[in-house]
Amino acid sequence: MGLTKSERRNRIRRRIRKVSFGTAERPRLSVFRSNKEIYAQVIDDTSGKTLAAASSRDKGLDTKGTKSEVAAAVGKLLAEKALKAGVETVAFDRGGYLYHGRVKSLADGAREGGLKF
Repeated sequence: MGLTKSERRNRIRRRIRKVSFGTAERPRLSVFRSNKEIYAQVIDDTSGKTLAAASSRDKGLDTKGTKSEVAAAVGKLLAEKALKAGVETVAFDRGGYLYHGRVKSLADGAREGGLKF
């Protein structure tokens, strides 16, 4: 039998994580996408600490518009928080999702907010 959607995503996710590793100089921007919400965090894997995090559930975030528009707003908010924490460049970890739609919108929003990757 074939793999379920989540099993397939987890396989791809593990394959990406073998290569993508967040350091203190260049932390990893990790994305999680559920059907309703989108979450992103900037992680330093050497110390195992989350340096900045943002999601579509954060207070003060305008959640009007399409899911892609909300994802772009989350990207901008995350970039703002990351820059405040002293992070300028990140390694993008798409978490097994295709770089398309909401994941791409989040990445573009983060770039617009000032993050480099």
